Order: sequence, then structure tokens, then C-alpha cells
Amino acid sequence: MAQILDSLTNGGLPNLVNLITAVGALGGAAMGLVDTTKLFGGGPSNFGFGYIEQALSPFLSALASSSTPYGKHAILRTLRADWLNGVAKDDQKAKAKSLIQLSLSQIDATALANVAAVDPAALQSAVQKKASSQAAAPEEASALGQFEAVLGAVIDTAYERGDQEYRNASKFLAMLTSVALGAAGGSIVFYPIGHGDLLFCVLAGLIATPVAPVAKDLASALQTAVAAASALKK
Repeated sequence: MAQILDSLTNGGLPNLVNLITAVGALGGAAMGLVDTTKLFGGGPSNFGFGYIEQALSPFLSALASSSTPYGKHAILRTLRADWLNGVAKDDQKAKAKSLIQLSLSQIDATALANVAAVDPAALQSAVQKKASSQAAAPEEASALGQFEAVLGAVIDTAYERGDQEYRNASKFLAMLTSVALGAAGGSIVFYPIGHGDLLFCVLAGLIATPVAPVAKDLASALQTAVAAASALKK
């Protein structure tokens, strides 16, 4: 670690600021490289969709055996395409709910009623009346409202958990990439590199991803603090 520490201490504040900026740039580059892997089958964008597919499975299973033209697989393909393309999360939730509700009028609602724990006959009648623009009885409207509430809650939970997994996985992959880049860059710049210097480069790679969004502000704050301290000494 002697080479790196000597470079930092001999250069003073400018070198420290440059280090922070470089670490931030390393994190940004790592995130950019991870993002480019979306070219290959969606890359990290695939993370998280499993939660959505699993959560909606009870609702979509009723469509799998039906003759509806827009069934389970078509809905999943549509939702997956939106997920991979990064469509706004609220828009994805709304589309998932709309597609299932749209297919509801084309199938026997008994299986879906069991999923939402509502009266099957009341739900079926409410769906049919809604499709024909007829007024539903209070108990039928209640069954349909309960079904929509359960469906909305399931979709909301699935998308939130899926989004969390996607973000965490992307950050983890970016961290691994920044560590690899940091170690490779350090080995080239400080060749032959010692174990201490290599460890420093690895540590820089570990913190590069979380530091990247605030690196510029952190460097500016450090410069301002040092300038203020120098002014107080005078």
C-alpha cells in the first residue's frame, strides 16, 4: 500500500480529491458496464420478474385452460416486455391489473373467486353484468370490489419486491465489476503491485458503487471544508 499512500500524502488535498473523483468514476463505469449487459437477453433486468410471475400465477392459471385469445402466456409476455424495458412501475401495475380484469369476463370466474375468497356466483354475475353495462346488486358489487382489492394488493406487493430484487442485484453486480476494474487498473498503474496496494484497489472498488452518486458533492464539500479551516487559521 506504500505506493498509493505515498502518492496521496505527497500530493495533499488535490490528490485526495482526485481519488474521490476517480472512485466515483469507477463506480459509474461499473454501473454502465452492467447496464450494457441488458443486450444479452435482458441481463440484470431479468431479476425480480420471478416475484411477479409467481404472485400472479393463481390468477393466470384460470386463463391457461380457457379459450380466451389473450391468455396466461400472452399476458406474461406483455408484462415481461414492460419489465425488461423499464416502463414506469405504476404503469406496469395498472396494465397487469387491466389485463387480468379484461380476461375475467371471458372465463369462468369460480377459480379466481376462490383465490380472492369471494362468493363465486356473485363474482361471476357481477362480471357478466359489468360486461353488458348492467347494474350489479350490492352483494355482487361487493364481491367484485373485494376481488379487485385483493388483485391490486397482490400486484403491488409483487412489483415492489421484484423492483427491490432488481435494484439490489444490479448494485451487487456493479460492485463486483468495480472491484474487478479497480484491481485490474491498480495492477497496471502500480505494476508490480504489492499485496497492500492491491487490497487498497479492491477496497476502492467495493465502495465505488455507493460513492458514485455523491462523489462530486463529496469532493466539493471536502474542498470547501479545507478552505474554511485554512481561513480560520489565518
